[in-house]
Amino acid sequence: MKPILPAIFSLVFLFACSSSTQNKSTTTDKQTPTIKTLSNDGAWCWFSDPRAIYTDSGEIITGWVKKDGSIEVASLIPETGEAKFNIIYPQFEVDDHDNPAFTMLPNGNIFTMFAWHAPDKGVVYNSTTNGTDIESFGENVVYKPKTDELLKNFPRETYTYANPFVLSEEDNKLFVFGRWIGFKPNMIISEDNGNTWSEQYVVMSDDPFTPHNRPYVKYHSNGKSKIHMIFTDGHPRVEPTNSVYYCYYEKGAFWKADGTKICDLSGLPFQVTDATMVYKANEQTGRAWICDVVEKDGTPYILYTRHPQETDHGYYYAWYNAETQNWEDHEICKAGKWFPQTPEGETEREPHYMGNMTFNPNKPNEIYLSREVNGVFEIEKRTTSDGGNSWDITPVTQNSELDNVRPYIPRYQPDDTKTVVLWMENKKYIHYTDYDCNVKYYIEP
Repeated sequence: MKPILPAIFSLVFLFACSSSTQNKSTTTDKQTPTIKTLSNDGAWCWFSDPRAIYTDSGEIITGWVKKDGSIEVASLIPETGEAKFNIIYPQFEVDDHDNPAFTMLPNGNIFTMFAWHAPDKGVVYNSTTNGTDIESFGENVVYKPKTDELLKNFPRETYTYANPFVLSEEDNKLFVFGRWIGFKPNMIISEDNGNTWSEQYVVMSDDPFTPHNRPYVKYHSNGKSKIHMIFTDGHPRVEPTNSVYYCYYEKGAFWKADGTKICDLSGLPFQVTDATMVYKANEQTGRAWICDVVEKDGTPYILYTRHPQETDHGYYYAWYNAETQNWEDHEICKAGKWFPQTPEGETEREPHYMGNMTFNPNKPNEIYLSREVNGVFEIEKRTTSDGGNSWDITPVTQNSELDNVRPYIPRYQPDDTKTVVLWMENKKYIHYTDYDCNVKYYIEP
């Protein structure tokens, strides 16, 4: 299957990008875009998603963790700039891993879930009672998605991350994924919009089980029948040859990219190596981490990073070619080093924290990324017309004083609305527990 084609850009000239593909990149000469501030206090991680969604009317629902640890939800009408805010859990925990993730329920209400970072307190969920009105969020519910059997077979209880999705072709069941029992990716299912939870699973695990290995997973769904997943062996700080894998969930089973069944729900968990290999890491090409996954017209697209050195992060774009049953995998550009502001004289605790990337889910040939330019992380849009071989570049931020990182395009964008890109602007980011960030946004013309 061929990748989709982008809009044609005019007036291009050679762009100086410090990567092995710089001779295949061009930049669009256009006016500096209008960048707005949504919040002067908010941060998020990239493993609890969707961290922002569109409603059917084109309104955006998003949220973050404030510097005092409060969980705040926001709504934004892009056309007017009208924004509303609601702190739904004051002083929850000072940790950007705890950002809320969202989905639209069949009754038109908004569902959100979030979790503390690693303790055994459980996850927290909440729903609006009046459609997309964020002021109608109700009482927070703390829930521990566990069973005695799961804890017996995977004896570690810890809760981090939440990724909720509704599948309309499975009777509007609500699926939520997170790193929970066993320190492994888990899944729970609700048949009544989250009022009760009928099924709990550990989705993947090493065999024999070890309590310290933790695959990292990114998820994507169009809300119909499939949930796409990319994942790694573990944390790149721990796994020197951290590789990237892909599978998808559909109709009560998990499947490889070529449609081969991995297992039914009754056969869970599977091992990461049972899925489709996207990138096999080695010490020369570098350990990997993952940024985003989407699907368009049956083709999965992936953004991931390679880290041959901790100060040398590279961005990569891959898509599955169903005709050859192989991944078309291309370097996008060099990304620089980590973005946390390492205190002088100290060793960086998170050397694999790249600026990050996001897809335009409706146009997977369009991506937004954050990379280091002259010592500062800048946001730029990149578009490919040839499956990732070459890229047109449109700068979004330029000559910035503060780092711009972790861009994200809200999911479920209606066809008649403009694309909005959100990101963090770091007034301070020492660590995921020590930050002071703005949330910025840009509306595509």
